[in-house]
Amino acid sequence: MTAARLRRTTVVVREVLIVGVAVFLYFLVRGLVDAKRDLAFDHAERVIDAEQTWGVFVEPELQSAVLRHGLLVDVSNWVYVYGHWPVVVLTLVWVLNRHPSEFTRIRNAMLISGAIGLVIFVYFPVAPPRFMTQYDFIDTVTERTNAYRVLQPPAFTNPYAAMPSLHFGWNLLMGIAWASLSGHRWTRLFGWLMPPLMFAAIVLTANHYLLDGVAGGALAMLGFVVATQLRATRRSSSPRPTRLPPPSPALPGRAGEGSAP
Repeated sequence: MTAARLRRTTVVVREVLIVGVAVFLYFLVRGLVDAKRDLAFDHAERVIDAEQTWGVFVEPELQSAVLRHGLLVDVSNWVYVYGHWPVVVLTLVWVLNRHPSEFTRIRNAMLISGAIGLVIFVYFPVAPPRFMTQYDFIDTVTERTNAYRVLQPPAFTNPYAAMPSLHFGWNLLMGIAWASLSGHRWTRLFGWLMPPLMFAAIVLTANHYLLDGVAGGALAMLGFVVATQLRATRRSSSPRPTRLPPPSPALPGRAGEGSAP
């Protein structure tokens, strides 16, 4: 293995470990948070009241319309389950291998938004719509598939972490990566379509309110802006290599110089 290839492999392993440990700690802490059930339901009612005041509490009507069509329910579940972690992992691996200079920014955006999200989960737990059965919400993911509980075991989840929806926010970051970095039309289109599809899925499966998605997207973009600024600051503070002046051209010798008399 050449030295360059060894360095590249070392970088890949290091970044994978950083992201892997960070994600593990994120879900471990999130799962261990002792969210108060009554407080979480009270906050959920406050979110619903806010949406009703602003005239945007349409989640029950939207899900009711989708429930009439089994195919739409299955598509929503499929996007919610397989459009999240599989897409996140695939995107990070792709960026790390094909666009390593951009990887740190995407990684830092996830870490920053995830850290802020954990604080919000602790101090503002919110019960997701699927628990608010008095509004006729139905947990379509649990009813139709166990795949999500395998990809994200209950021991590593806090059921009252609806606000903000990083399920959507992190997919928004992945969409930005594909749309801005890919050189292929179809993968760029995937980057544009995946975030709105995920936003629809988190609502139609009764896992998040509309405000959860908006908050998750805003938090992800905040992390992206901060990560971009950190990169710019680091680059501006890095010492630039000293450029030596070009050598002066040799002066032509005078006629007869150095010749024998």
